[in-house]
Amino acid sequence: MRVLGIETSCDETGVAVYDTALSGSAGLRAHAVYSQIALHAEYGGVVPELASRDHVRKLLPLIRQTLAEAGLSVDDIDGVAYTAGPGLVGALLVGAGVARSLAWALDKPAIGVHHMEGHLLAPLMEHDPPQAPFVALLVSGGHTQLVAVDAIGRYRLLGETLDDAAGEAFDKTAKLMGLPYPGGPQLAALAETGTPGVYKFARPMTDRPGLDFSFSGLKTQVLMAWRDSDRSEKTRADIARGFEDAVVDTLAIKCERALDAAGCDVLVVAGGVGANKRLRAKLADSAARRGGRVCFPRPALCTDNGAMIAFAGALRLQAGQHDGAEVNVTPRWDMAALPAVA
Repeated sequence: MRVLGIETSCDETGVAVYDTALSGSAGLRAHAVYSQIALHAEYGGVVPELASRDHVRKLLPLIRQTLAEAGLSVDDIDGVAYTAGPGLVGALLVGAGVARSLAWALDKPAIGVHHMEGHLLAPLMEHDPPQAPFVALLVSGGHTQLVAVDAIGRYRLLGETLDDAAGEAFDKTAKLMGLPYPGGPQLAALAETGTPGVYKFARPMTDRPGLDFSFSGLKTQVLMAWRDSDRSEKTRADIARGFEDAVVDTLAIKCERALDAAGCDVLVVAGGVGANKRLRAKLADSAARRGGRVCFPRPALCTDNGAMIAFAGALRLQAGQHDGAEVNVTPRWDMAALPAVA
């Protein structure tokens, strides 16, 4: 089954083709992502209406490009998967409208995919994919969650952020220190040149039981440190390093607790922050020390992309699941409400 995947939940237009006749990474025939960073940079954040309009402009050309790279025509597609939520409602509707129209015209099944399930399943496209049960850390600009995965489609929320997501905290912290948009990757790059230990920030909510996160207080600590500093480039780098170490340590501590709570030794990490080099190294060290395993998608599949949507949709379409002809999106969507994949 060849499945066309469409991702338009926020500010990146992603398209991919996944072929279930092939396994793992070989099944990904082609994928492409168009980022709207330049469009939103002057506003310092995503403008929903502009995001929707740009998806309208870029989606059809990107579909043609991806099919050409896969060596396929539109008639070779056996199903269509699209992000139905969560996300920006206008952006979601662009992808859903195109996907449903294409499926109707081809008389092929279509299915709306949960954006975070797409992230969660992305590591399963890699070589030697993990098998359920495992614990997943979903960490991005919009979400920070720990999820127990009993099987594909059977998810239990173990903990989540009570305020800012980790990626959101990276972006906001970068902005308050004067770094350009998008701030998170800029801050992580700057932290590479900082000296560890010069600034020591709290590891939020690690001094109490539970698996929830909170990063707003950490952001305030950085603001106070930056305000009272000499604001030199060296100090900026040292503060960035202290902030990144605090976030990475917090995520690692909570992951170990989640694995203990779930009685599991396999951790899957996905989402944009999953590309962070220091987080990857920290969790790999933790897994080695515990005798467990940690699995990441390749960095290109950490950010929003059509490949994860094509893959997640293919698993559900193969299981006989599909949606009706109506165009429906769900900007707020609890992943625990998803049906299991038989």
